[in-house]
Formats: sequence, structure tokens, C-alpha cells
Amino acid sequence: MGALVTLDLPDDSPMLGLPWIITFGPLGDPAEWEPVVCGPYERPHALALAEAVVAEEQLMAVVEPLVPALSAEEVRGEIAAAQIAAEDEAARIDESDLYGDFEDVLDEELEQAAARAEHPVAPQPAPSEDELRAGFARISELLRRKGR
Repeated sequence: MGALVTLDLPDDSPMLGLPWIITFGPLGDPAEWEPVVCGPYERPHALALAEAVVAEEQLMAVVEPLVPALSAEEVRGEIAAAQIAAEDEAARIDESDLYGDFEDVLDEELEQAAARAEHPVAPQPAPSEDELRAGFARISELLRRKGR
């Protein structure tokens, strides 16, 4: 069994409506082989497809949004937003009481792991080719409307 990594977003996040890509790579040594990028997909399809692949293979799958930008200025804006978010996170970590926070987080993670063990979630079945093609059509329409 492999690993799946994705963003944990609130239900009202605008990023949920974006196209998503999957990057499959080796779980161990990153120099083993070049990662494979697939997509774009709708987020539920990307997650289900990634789950189906990593359930049977020792791979890592990273599922992330694809931000359609129409100009270099939009790309710069996205980069600036990511940099500010990283700085804010680093400042929050620097200001926190490391040991107190670590114990709190550790307790929460242990509780969550115990809850998952009690109620295992079955992986979603991989989407069919027809479902993926319908998703591609919706993504294509979303990208055509972008900026209008």
C-alpha cells in the first residue's frame, strides 16, 4: 500500500472547484524514476483514482489543485499568496510553545488514528472512463469561462 497526500480544505473552499492533478512518484528514493503527472480531473475523481492506484502499489500520490492563470501577473499573485502563507505558518510555529503544542497535536493524531482504526473507510472505487470523460468536459467548460 502506498501513500496519498492532498490538501485538507474546508467544505467552502473555492479551490475545491478547480481542476486537480495527480503526481505519482516512488515512495522511497525520489531518484528511482521520474514522477508521472496525470490530469486534470475533478477533485473527487482525482482522489478516487489516486486511492485506487496507491492501494495496490508502493507509490506516493500527491493530489493538488491546478490553478488556471491567464497572465504572468496572475501567476505572480499565486506565488506571492503561497509565500505569504508559508511565512505566516513559519511565524505561527516560531511563536508557539513547541513542547505544549507537540503534545496537543500528538494526542489529537493518536485519537484520530484510533478512530480510523475503529471505523476504517473503504477506498472509493476508481472512476470509470465515462465518468472521467464527463469530468474533462466540465473542466474544459470551466477553463473556457475563466476570466470572462
